[in-house]
Amino acid sequence: MSPVLAGVLQLLALMVALALAYRPLGDYMAGVYSSPKHLRVEKWIYRAIGADPATEMRWPAYLRGVLGFSLVSVLFLYLLQRIQGSLPGSLGFSSIDPDQAFNTAVSFVSNTNWQSYYGEQAMGHVVQTGGLAVQNFLSAAVGMAVAIALVRGFARSRTGELGNFWADMVRGTIRILLPIALVGAVLLVACGAIQNFAGIHPVGQFMGGSQQWNGGAVASQEAIKELGTNGGGYFNANSAHPFENPNGLSNLLEIFLILLIPLSLTRTFGRMVGSVKQGYAILATMVTIWIVFTVLMMWTEFHHGGPAFDIAGGATEGKETRFGIGASSIFSVATTLTSTGAVNSFLSSYTGFGGGIALLGMQLGEIAPGGVGSGLYGILIMAVIAVFLAGLMVGRTPEYLGKKIGTRQIKFAACYILITPALVLCFTGVAMAMSTPANSMTNSGAHGFSEILYAYTSGANNNGSAFAGLNADTQWFNTSIGIAMLLGRFLPMVFVLALAGSLAEQKPVPVTAGTLRTDKPLFSGLLVGTIMIVAGLTYFPALALGPLAEGLAS
Repeated sequence: MSPVLAGVLQLLALMVALALAYRPLGDYMAGVYSSPKHLRVEKWIYRAIGADPATEMRWPAYLRGVLGFSLVSVLFLYLLQRIQGSLPGSLGFSSIDPDQAFNTAVSFVSNTNWQSYYGEQAMGHVVQTGGLAVQNFLSAAVGMAVAIALVRGFARSRTGELGNFWADMVRGTIRILLPIALVGAVLLVACGAIQNFAGIHPVGQFMGGSQQWNGGAVASQEAIKELGTNGGGYFNANSAHPFENPNGLSNLLEIFLILLIPLSLTRTFGRMVGSVKQGYAILATMVTIWIVFTVLMMWTEFHHGGPAFDIAGGATEGKETRFGIGASSIFSVATTLTSTGAVNSFLSSYTGFGGGIALLGMQLGEIAPGGVGSGLYGILIMAVIAVFLAGLMVGRTPEYLGKKIGTRQIKFAACYILITPALVLCFTGVAMAMSTPANSMTNSGAHGFSEILYAYTSGANNNGSAFAGLNADTQWFNTSIGIAMLLGRFLPMVFVLALAGSLAEQKPVPVTAGTLRTDKPLFSGLLVGTIMIVAGLTYFPALALGPLAEGLAS
């Protein structure tokens, strides 16, 4: 079987599996967030944290819950790293330096999972399992809660109440993430991923140096790492490490877990707003972008650009031989079009255009299908922009799902789409203008610029993947990328929840002959165009200096 055919067949198998899971999981999640009942274990949690799950919250209260809980999570994870040297199960590792502890705490709480450290050489079992893995669940549940709050904003009328943050977060963790992650972890163990609390084992001498292997609760962390679109690896090699991702079957399973909830949330959205067709329209937009990006990535990496590529069958540098070009391309697109950031290949070794596709996937806002929760609320913001543009073209007040999109709503949406590009471009510009950050680059020219651009794009978009080739473990990068992750995660949530509150206060607008049908293919096409135009106009100059210049020169 040719490598190209193998890649295509894997893509088709993945699509079939996702299609089979889409309806039952989407309906189940709609039921979870709409149910008035609470499980016994949930009641224990509410009692422990002093929350009343029956209390409805307006958007400022909901936001205070999100920010307060996340702040406590950052402080807890920071302190856990700072005292690691005194904890049992530390494997002899010392406490983490302040700048790196800050970066890592913000990274995992913001669902970014950017890592400027070697996991197997820095983090012990307690920090890995009791700190990082826990935040993989909680940060994903927070993102889902914010998305559901926005959906309620569209679904409700004449009230500013968006539900209860504590109930949404606990339910998302207990009823959705934990059960699926448990099944995923068992399947990964069956595929060969490790799951233990063993120590460090010397395994001999190689090329004049010693080699050591760490044990760890890898399979359980790997499952939620992918399911919650987190991406932080137990080992530095991430999903290219055989302990995390042993074979082609586990690789396909991990991609499935990455895409499962973000795609299924469109069904949840359709059910909660009372029209599954609206969910299908959003799904069609996501799938169209995802398939196009995957095909383009596979084409660029299989493209024979010289004798070396002809002999190897494509751009094999940086690819794991266990997976090959096809599976690596599918994986890289899945992680950069979501907020996962996991890698099973070396993105810096991709072709110039291949690296540009990964960059652009994040710069779209990671909405095809995007992160757990963040992908849904991100694409709904773009839908608001799309209907506003359509209203300008026909001279009619724009409406979406029976809600008028007026000056207030479009201001919230505009602020949302401007925050992340401002963070990316400003931090990149400052870093390139300073001498110290440039010393961390291992490449010069267009590729070196791409390393810096990719780092801040990954951080501000809460993706967490690394272009590699950049030494990011410096005070400048740990601090500046940490700030980018923090602002890139929580500032957009402010405008998402403010928009949700303003929509929930409105009364429904009756559908007329002049209403734009947002459940039709025409709207999906308009939404795809809006997304590509907004991202293109924002990032094209930066992309032209980096991956485009490199691709045209090669």
